[in-house]
Amino acid sequence: MVQASKQTRRPTLLIVGCGDVGQRVLRLLHPRWRVLALTSSPDRMAVLRQQGAVPLLGNLDEPATLDRLGGLADAVLHLAPPPLHGDIDPRTRALIRALARGGRVRRLVYASTTGVYGDCGGQRFDETRAVAPATDRARRRVDAELSLRAYGRRAGVRVAVLRVPGIYAGDRPGGHPRDRLQRGTPALCRADDVYTNHIHADDLARACVAALWRAGPQRIFHVCDDTEMRMGDYFDLAADLCGLPRPRRLTRAEAAQQLSPMMMSFMSESRRLDNRRIKRELRLRLRYPTAREGILA
Repeated sequence: MVQASKQTRRPTLLIVGCGDVGQRVLRLLHPRWRVLALTSSPDRMAVLRQQGAVPLLGNLDEPATLDRLGGLADAVLHLAPPPLHGDIDPRTRALIRALARGGRVRRLVYASTTGVYGDCGGQRFDETRAVAPATDRARRRVDAELSLRAYGRRAGVRVAVLRVPGIYAGDRPGGHPRDRLQRGTPALCRADDVYTNHIHADDLARACVAALWRAGPQRIFHVCDDTEMRMGDYFDLAADLCGLPRPRRLTRAEAAQQLSPMMMSFMSESRRLDNRRIKRELRLRLRYPTAREGILA
């Protein structure tokens, strides 16, 4: 009876979109938190249960399946992406409606993208910079951010928005620079190259946990490491560390003829993110402060 009483006092976290990063968070928090994991796939329920989560079957594209979510958790970690089309995020809007009906949630952390800034011409800036999304993909993220922060103000929920750049890790499926190198994907020549930002998946998971505990209400954070590199130099470094050939360098015009429009959109936005806020306010000490340490890991 004493053990059961202790377990009921554990905080409960709902992870929405429990993929690679969500599972890393789960490993950090279990068993100190009771963790619920929303999935739209019945096939994934056994895997999530094995990792220590309580799986819940629900689909953000089917709002009727979300009705009970609002009363189940003290905190929510929202890692689910928007749909692939449109300039709004109906999935996040459906989640907000479900959470608002329960009234139990007091904290919510949302993983957004640094793409909301568009091209910044390589400038270095902090979280006070205005968003300027240049693609529908980024506009969907801006819509989600605005919807969640409005929900936070309206319902008294401490909402933290984590703006996340490229995520990598050696054990992340398809998420290590060596994968791109092995495919032979070219990089831009230095005259046309852009500054890019990265975060190791383990540090992102730790940032999510820190934000659950320490983020102020309606606060935005750049979750990136300390590296300031152009994209081509990043892949050159990865090639050298992994013992692979460096990527071919192309002009922007040549790349546009060989690469997909989505790839070109990533290679058309240049920015350097100030990450001091995660260190000051979340008190996060990066395990992999530069790409060199993270790639070697």
